[in-house]
Amino acid sequence: MKPVKIIQSRAVPLERSDVDTDQIIPSDWLKRVERTGFGAGLFSEWRDGPDFVLNLPEYQGAKILVAGPNFGTGSSREHAVWALMDYGFEAVVSPRFGDIFKNNCTKQGLITVEVPVEVVDSLTMAVKNDPMLEITIDVERRTIEAPAAMITATFPLDDFTKERLMNGWDDIGLTLRHEESISAYEAKRASWLPTTGIA
Repeated sequence: MKPVKIIQSRAVPLERSDVDTDQIIPSDWLKRVERTGFGAGLFSEWRDGPDFVLNLPEYQGAKILVAGPNFGTGSSREHAVWALMDYGFEAVVSPRFGDIFKNNCTKQGLITVEVPVEVVDSLTMAVKNDPMLEITIDVERRTIEAPAAMITATFPLDDFTKERLMNGWDDIGLTLRHEESISAYEAKRASWLPTTGIA
């Protein structure tokens, strides 16, 4: 995954709570074998309505999704994260996330910004009033700011996850940090034993 340090973008106000992974990406889309192309299925059952927020021209190209409480509950499908990222989102802001969804996000590089409901409400109102509002999410400082709307807040992010995001380490990347040790270990093993394939 690519390193994520600062995200500066406009936002989409999704005024819905308890959005589960089946609403993020319906089960019909789970038949795909690739990890790409899921953006077309993002919120697909809601996007049929012309007034759905993702269909409004003023929010096109925004990379931050501002959602209500309990975003990403439900199943453990990683496809929900893939759909959000394939559509173009780099961060989701919510007062509360589903635990498995949040964990899946950190492994893929999608930033989950968990802030009090008052902050989410203020951001939602500010973005609705000004769709061009610039929002900055700083992973290193663990902050979210919208200076023009006088909104600033911090969000929880443990040190390991912060380092992982800032360096772009997915699970494979974490393992490959030890490539030299792995290769040295494999070189000492009997040739008839299985290897990792790292040379």
